Parts: sequence; structure tokens; C-alpha cells
Amino acid sequence: MSEKHKILVVDDDPNIARLVSLYLEKEGYRVLVETRGDTAVSAFRKDPPALMLLDIMLPGMDGWQVCRTVRQFSNIPIIMLSAKDETFDKVLGLELGADDYITKPFEGKELVARVKAVLRRAGQNDTEDDTVSFPGLSISLEKYEVYFQGKLIEMPPKELEVLHFLASHKNRVFTREQLLEQVWGFEFFGDSRTVDVHIKRLREKLQDTEALGWQIRTVWGVGYKFEVK
Repeated sequence: MSEKHKILVVDDDPNIARLVSLYLEKEGYRVLVETRGDTAVSAFRKDPPALMLLDIMLPGMDGWQVCRTVRQFSNIPIIMLSAKDETFDKVLGLELGADDYITKPFEGKELVARVKAVLRRAGQNDTEDDTVSFPGLSISLEKYEVYFQGKLIEMPPKELEVLHFLASHKNRVFTREQLLEQVWGFEFFGDSRTVDVHIKRLREKLQDTEALGWQIRTVWGVGYKFEVK
């Protein structure tokens, strides 16, 4: 089977790991299971999967740490699994770079549908004409690189994707909810402040851009836009 169909499941509960594996294998995916966070990172580096299903409460290294570590070297999709249904946990997962968040207990059909949707979005990113350029700025979604004033800027995947999406739709205003749906790819019920956090970090990295003829502008009471003069 193609490596594009390999999924890494990280969960220290053998019953959940076995159940998730059954759901996914029935759909034709090849499943690898890790029960510790630290060994999951090693397994990921050694043999990158197409997607990782990641529990939060893990021995060795918790899911938050695993997500943060993996996002330092890979943009492969991550779906968080957790028994916690708090808005804070969902927001934290998104801010760390997760692509989706599924609360336990979950239905097998929902899990499979979320996996397929995230993989589909990741595949679309590989085929679109993805480089967006403005004076002093170049954003490549394929290479996951941002150059500002000729320098490569270190940027987590979700920050880059927010910037790329806004820049691809210059002068158009998007609400926080629209950005969550378009960039994270699913409707997120709860606190949308994660968008504000990403915009704040982008502005810290891309300063004094008005002189270049563009800026990430707040439209009060509505949302954000990439304004080009």
C-alpha cells in the first residue's frame, strides 16, 4: 500500500488503540501504534506517516509536547484525541498546530470521516499553485517557507497557512469563524481566540509592512484582511 495511506496512532489505552486500528484498517489504511509520546516522536522521524492520531495523556511525553515537537520539523496532519471536552484544550491543540480535535468517546464513522477530510485537504495543498508574492514577501505552501525582506522567517504551519490564505484573497475580509473553517478545515465550536493569537504572532514577525504597500489589518467588529494598497 502507498505510504500516503499509513497512519500513526498514539494512545496508551490498548482498547482504544485496537478499536481505532480496526476502524481504519477496515477502510484500507495501514496502522502503526505507539503507546508513549517519546517513542512516537522517534517513530515519526524514522518513518513519517500520512497522518497522526494523537492522544493527549501519554507517558514519556504528553500529546501537547509531541505535537509541538513534531511541528518543528513536519507539517504532516495531526488529529488530537482526548477525553477532555474543554474549549481551552481545543484552542491549545489548534494553536500548537493540530489539524483537528476529536473528543472521546467517538463514533467510528466520525473518526474515519475526519481522517479522510484532513488527508484530502493535505493532498489539495500539494497540487494547487501555492506561491503567493507581494513586495518583500513570498509564501510557499508547498515548501512551507516564508521569506520577508529577503530573509527566511521561521513560522509554524498554521501561522503560515493563515498568512497564505489571507494573502491569496487580498482585500477580502474574513471573520474568525471563516478563518477557522478555511484554514483548519472544520467548524470549530467555541472560543475563536486562536485566530487572534496567530494574527498577533504574524504581526510580530512581519513588521513595518505598510511601507511595502500591504498589511494584515483588523476590521473591527468583523475580522481580518490582507490589505493591499
